Amino acid sequence: MNLVSVLRRPLYRRFATATRQFIPTSQLTAADHRPIPHGAVQLDLTTAQEIEEEVDAGNGGDGFDNDKQQPHPESPNFYTARSTYYDNLLELQNAISRTRGTLRRLHLLPLPEFARKSLKPMPTVWKTPEEMTVDFETTMTISRYRKVTVLLNELNEYLRIATTAGHTDIADKIGAIIGIFESGKKEAFLARGLRKPVQLDQHGRSYTFGKRKTSAARVWMIPVKGVDSSSSIDQTGHTETATDVNVDQLFGLSNGGPEPRSINVTASTILVNNIPIAEYFPQPVDRERIVRPLKIAGVLGKYNVFTLARGGGTTGQSGAIAHGIAKGIFAHEPETGTVLKRAKLLRRDPRMVERKKTNLAKARKAYTWVKR
Repeated sequence: MNLVSVLRRPLYRRFATATRQFIPTSQLTAADHRPIPHGAVQLDLTTAQEIEEEVDAGNGGDGFDNDKQQPHPESPNFYTARSTYYDNLLELQNAISRTRGTLRRLHLLPLPEFARKSLKPMPTVWKTPEEMTVDFETTMTISRYRKVTVLLNELNEYLRIATTAGHTDIADKIGAIIGIFESGKKEAFLARGLRKPVQLDQHGRSYTFGKRKTSAARVWMIPVKGVDSSSSIDQTGHTETATDVNVDQLFGLSNGGPEPRSINVTASTILVNNIPIAEYFPQPVDRERIVRPLKIAGVLGKYNVFTLARGGGTTGQSGAIAHGIAKGIFAHEPETGTVLKRAKLLRRDPRMVERKKTNLAKARKAYTWVKR
């Protein structure tokens, strides 16, 4: 590019002349209603329409139609970045407001504290943030998830009130809303940690399992049928019924070997690995630990107890047998559960031997330090 071509270029470009002002296309339809600036030429409506048609023809007929109105969005949250999330949040708030008003008209709100504590418990499990991300079509952060769960918990509280009061129609409507946000694993989650009930067999026997430290014990408990002519009363006042019982044959534990010896079983005898408790546990403290659940429940001498203990020492095995006996008593007589729970016999004793540490003599004992 040479210097002559540059000098020949005009220094400015004129968009409007002195006799005619430039008017944008969007203002042509209302040009007759606008004030005319000083020095501009007034255009009549016919001329404005002709110019607009020429502009539309030049743009391929894609001109803007100012008379055509755009349809209104269905939701007021249409222009937000998370319209689905705010729509669902608004629906939950409206449902809470309507339910609260209905319960107030029925004089069920506000509830006193003692009435709220007597409501029927209805635990629930909500969907995880990952599952709600799909429903709300947005990433469920901790704050957003908390907002949703707070509203759902309030709805669940109203569901408890309506269910306890007997208003099934209100409870069904609230339950339909809550069911959308409940997790599909609700039953499995609520069943965790619940103790399975012990089932008695056709002969009325219970089979339980006890643990303590590294020991484990299997316990069978059989109610005493009654007192016959061969029964006697010992010095402590307990009834003893003498019967010859082959324990291995009774529980199907024989392997076809030599015929085991028969043991004289009484109602006050507890067999541990086919050996009477007095012979298997020579220490009185171990025997007292085993008999303690029977004494607390008041059923000493009412059941025949057969146990198989494995692992650990005498303390661990006696604690495992006591745990299994307490569970067996609760299976036979559920009304004793309160007493056994207060004595902490129905739960496994979590205390364990602390392991030995490196460079220490035992778990915490250190070697003697010698200066020289």
